[in-house]
Amino acid sequence: MSDDPITARLLRQAMPVFTTLASCLLVITIAAALYFGRDIFVPVTLAILLSFVLVPAVRLLRRVRVPRALAVMLVVIAAFGALLGIALLIANEAAQLAADLPRYQLTMRDKIASLKDATAGSGTLTRVIDMVQDIGAQLQPELKDAVTQGSNGSLDRPLHVQIAAAKVGFLGTLGAFAAPILHPLATTGLILIFTIFILLQREDLRNRAIRLAGSGDLRRTTAAIDDAVSRLSRFFLAQLCLNIAFGVVIGLGLWWIGVPNPILFGVLAAIMRFVPYVGAAISALLPLVVAAAVDPGWTMVIATAVLFVVVEPIAGHVIEPLLYGHSTGLSPIAVILAATLWAFLWGPIGLVLATPITVCLVVLGRHIERLWFLDVILGDQPALSPPEIFYQRMLAGDPAEAIDQGELFLKARALVTYYDEVVLAGLLLAQEDLARGALDRERQGEVGTSLRTVVTRLGTRPVRRAKSGRAKTGNTEASAAVAAVGPDRQVAAIVRAQADLAPGWRGPCPVLCVSSRGPFDEAATLMLSQILGQHGLAAQVMSMAALRQGERPEIVGGIAMVCFSYLEPVSLSQIRLNVRQARQAIPGVKVLVGFWRERDPASLDRLRRTISADVLVTSLNGALDAALRFSERRPDPIEAAPAPTQAIPHLLGPSVAA
Repeated sequence: MSDDPITARLLRQAMPVFTTLASCLLVITIAAALYFGRDIFVPVTLAILLSFVLVPAVRLLRRVRVPRALAVMLVVIAAFGALLGIALLIANEAAQLAADLPRYQLTMRDKIASLKDATAGSGTLTRVIDMVQDIGAQLQPELKDAVTQGSNGSLDRPLHVQIAAAKVGFLGTLGAFAAPILHPLATTGLILIFTIFILLQREDLRNRAIRLAGSGDLRRTTAAIDDAVSRLSRFFLAQLCLNIAFGVVIGLGLWWIGVPNPILFGVLAAIMRFVPYVGAAISALLPLVVAAAVDPGWTMVIATAVLFVVVEPIAGHVIEPLLYGHSTGLSPIAVILAATLWAFLWGPIGLVLATPITVCLVVLGRHIERLWFLDVILGDQPALSPPEIFYQRMLAGDPAEAIDQGELFLKARALVTYYDEVVLAGLLLAQEDLARGALDRERQGEVGTSLRTVVTRLGTRPVRRAKSGRAKTGNTEASAAVAAVGPDRQVAAIVRAQADLAPGWRGPCPVLCVSSRGPFDEAATLMLSQILGQHGLAAQVMSMAALRQGERPEIVGGIAMVCFSYLEPVSLSQIRLNVRQARQAIPGVKVLVGFWRERDPASLDRLRRTISADVLVTSLNGALDAALRFSERRPDPIEAAPAPTQAIPHLLGPSVAA
């Protein structure tokens, strides 16, 4: 670093640019290495994914005391034997289909003619059919003339001269025939060798992965690696079994319909289903074409289309969630981008491997701290937590979306839980920004208005009764956010009737909720009053400033509990003074102080004694629980004197304002 301060400042300013350029260069280098080294990387990747599938079988043989080397060889030979059999089956069925295709030309011509007759007069389809026929008619004479003019020329049609390549020798001919065969054999050999060594050296490779991931915390890293390997093995094995079952069902269905070569189409359907979203649709094209060529009518085509339309949704939306959860853990846009990228880098095999490779990257991102960005970019979990999403919507001045999200939450959780885990946590984020000076007065007013809109709208929903099971929220993001909120507490399902209340709590508004001076305390106090009201304890809300100015509550009699709400930090001496004045103004009143922040439970009781409150809570659920306990009717009710109306205006008298 230079000693010149100007040069040092310029270097510091240029560091982000250099970092960005270095990151882009690294990405380009990795992409180029994957593209030009695909002959090596594709076999290695296939071997790694295949090892995930074969690990459970090796472990099973090891449990019956089969030596490791023998177990690995038996499993690998069985797997590659099955793959070789499938390849031979595909080749045989494809050759038979190619030999049978000329027999179906007449049927296809009749169908094209019938389509043309059905769309005669006008229409896009008619013009397309005419264009295809014109191109065929123009190409056929040219081909015929090219053959005849090879021997006879004329003045009108000059003789076509063709330059033929020189004849190659025996080695050249042998190379031309051997190249298409040797390349697949070499790839298969590499996959075989890598798979054997990965299975044999699995523990050593795991230790090296732990060292690369970070050996500072061996216990945590080992647990993460083992969990990732176990999850990937189960996922790939389940996906393989599901796709094989899908291919079997498709093959049997096509055989029952009468489509030729159903085994070929069943195997192709099983393979193509590894391609996300469009694999099943692509595998349906060839059977549809063959069905149209075989059947003079349209019954076979319709039955084939119905088969794919029925089987694929059942496999994707019913069986997959039962086997390995709701989804692969990938966001839909990430799956599409990954399929496009890997297809560009590695061709068709990359399209098939896109989802497994991306799943591996997401698992690494979730378990390795250095790769956290992979989970954010590719995973299906929300990028922001529910409180962050809520606060972001408040900053954007979009209460409508926050209300929609809240209504989705309320299908599975109680309102008090949503307020505690999402809204209050979002208010704390806003309070932190306010403390840092990041929110000006105008933005504070906008956020406060949006907060009041959301709380007022959600407060009109009826109290949700506790239900067994999980309620569906409609989409993956909302479901993940609901799961992050956590379960409801039992107290949220209790609703007090007038007959169940203690004598001092049967007034029209037995609870007075007082909000602090902060710009966001009003929303927290409004939520508290709503929750109490929905559970049979009507509450009225007043601000601290209004009480200091001598304003009276709307209902001044029968107040049994005063709730002070504090979102921003306030001195304990000020809170203790407010509590003392509330007791002086209303003899026998219960005082609840809400500190809407997480605190150490061990310090709560000491803090409660310091401020002389009856109860100190840090959540709306805790406040509701305390209020319900205080209001519960007992066999020997504690004497609770109603508040004198003349003392209410002096609840927080001039001494506090001074």
